[in-house]
Amino acid sequence: MIAEFVFGREEELQGLRQRLSKRQAFLLFGPSGVGKSLLLKQALPDFSLALYSAESSSTQSVFRNLAVALLKMRDPRLLRSVGRSGPEGLKTKSALGLKGIVMDALHDGQYYVVLDHIKLPSYSFAAAVREIMGWGTTPVVTLARSAHMEDIGFLKPFYPDRSERFELRNFPPALAEHFAEEATSRAGLRAQNMEEFLERVLEFSDGNPGAILSMLQMAKDPKYLSAGRIKITPLYVDFRMNWKPLGVR
Repeated sequence: MIAEFVFGREEELQGLRQRLSKRQAFLLFGPSGVGKSLLLKQALPDFSLALYSAESSSTQSVFRNLAVALLKMRDPRLLRSVGRSGPEGLKTKSALGLKGIVMDALHDGQYYVVLDHIKLPSYSFAAAVREIMGWGTTPVVTLARSAHMEDIGFLKPFYPDRSERFELRNFPPALAEHFAEEATSRAGLRAQNMEEFLERVLEFSDGNPGAILSMLQMAKDPKYLSAGRIKITPLYVDFRMNWKPLGVR
């Protein structure tokens, strides 16, 4: 598998770190595959109080993920609640009980929350996030494909100003070309028609790094190779029908 890597995002990475250091609530948005999660994960290790929810499709999943993160940080409230049982102790807690413990920990600490992989949040989900933000001491960073209602749902009013939105865009042509060349080198991918293939990859991907990585990964599959050449058209047809970013949002 072709590994994901941060490339050409130094300015964006610095911008994320500045916002996180100021404890600002903000929306990080951009198309699927652009690398939002990847870039944010690169920045988060510098911020020990960031609670990351990798899967935020429901209120219950968010509070369970936050509880696990707090336990890993050895938050005293979580430790008192589960005792020596650790993560197993969390499984015995009801959704309501878990929410109460997490909210108490957030109220007492200087944490901030990161919600990744949201799925058109409902009104009740937004109400729970509003509770988290309610005391004004817990900023919430949200990742979404766009700042529009169809993607961010009822969280949209939480980020009304442009200053509260951070857009991650596809690579411009020159940078996309360099990224594709670097990814090809790392993958050790070779073919007689490699130059033509990369030209088509750049055309098809529109500079989206996740799309580039996915097509390069597909090119390693023997079904798309014949006599040392990549079968570009069948590969692209299958890519269009089946593409999901390689763990990148």
